[in-house]
Amino acid sequence: MRRAALIVFGFALISGIALAQAAASPAAPTRPKAPHGAKVFIISPRNGATVGEDVLVKFGVKHITVAPATDTAPNTGHHHLLIDAQELPPLDAPIPNDAMHKHYGKGQTQDTIHLTPGDHTLQLDFADYAHMQFDPPIVSRKITVHVKP
Repeated sequence: MRRAALIVFGFALISGIALAQAAASPAAPTRPKAPHGAKVFIISPRNGATVGEDVLVKFGVKHITVAPATDTAPNTGHHHLLIDAQELPPLDAPIPNDAMHKHYGKGQTQDTIHLTPGDHTLQLDFADYAHMQFDPPIVSRKITVHVKP
């Protein structure tokens, strides 16, 4: 009987610790639902293009509205340009803001970026006002550009 009581006590203790940890953990931000048919794409440069070190990249959208990051309206968002990213950023957190993940939170639809000579990949990743990717993610096809010196 005493052994059974210890087992029940141990189970209750472990359960209580797990519940306390779950309650203390911040909830992951909610990802907005992607509008049906929403697409983003790179208008230019074209895949396989040879370009100079300063590259004008033009962004396109379909079935979603480009807006500044201050706009919280449904079905709106802004571009992020992924440069040489092997994979998408984690889906449960805002897109990072670093050299590999450029933010266009003012609603920009183009930018001139500087790349070093060699091959580089570019991909658009569209996100909401909080920089959260949509569900499912709205991303362009990844393109490769060849940068000449």
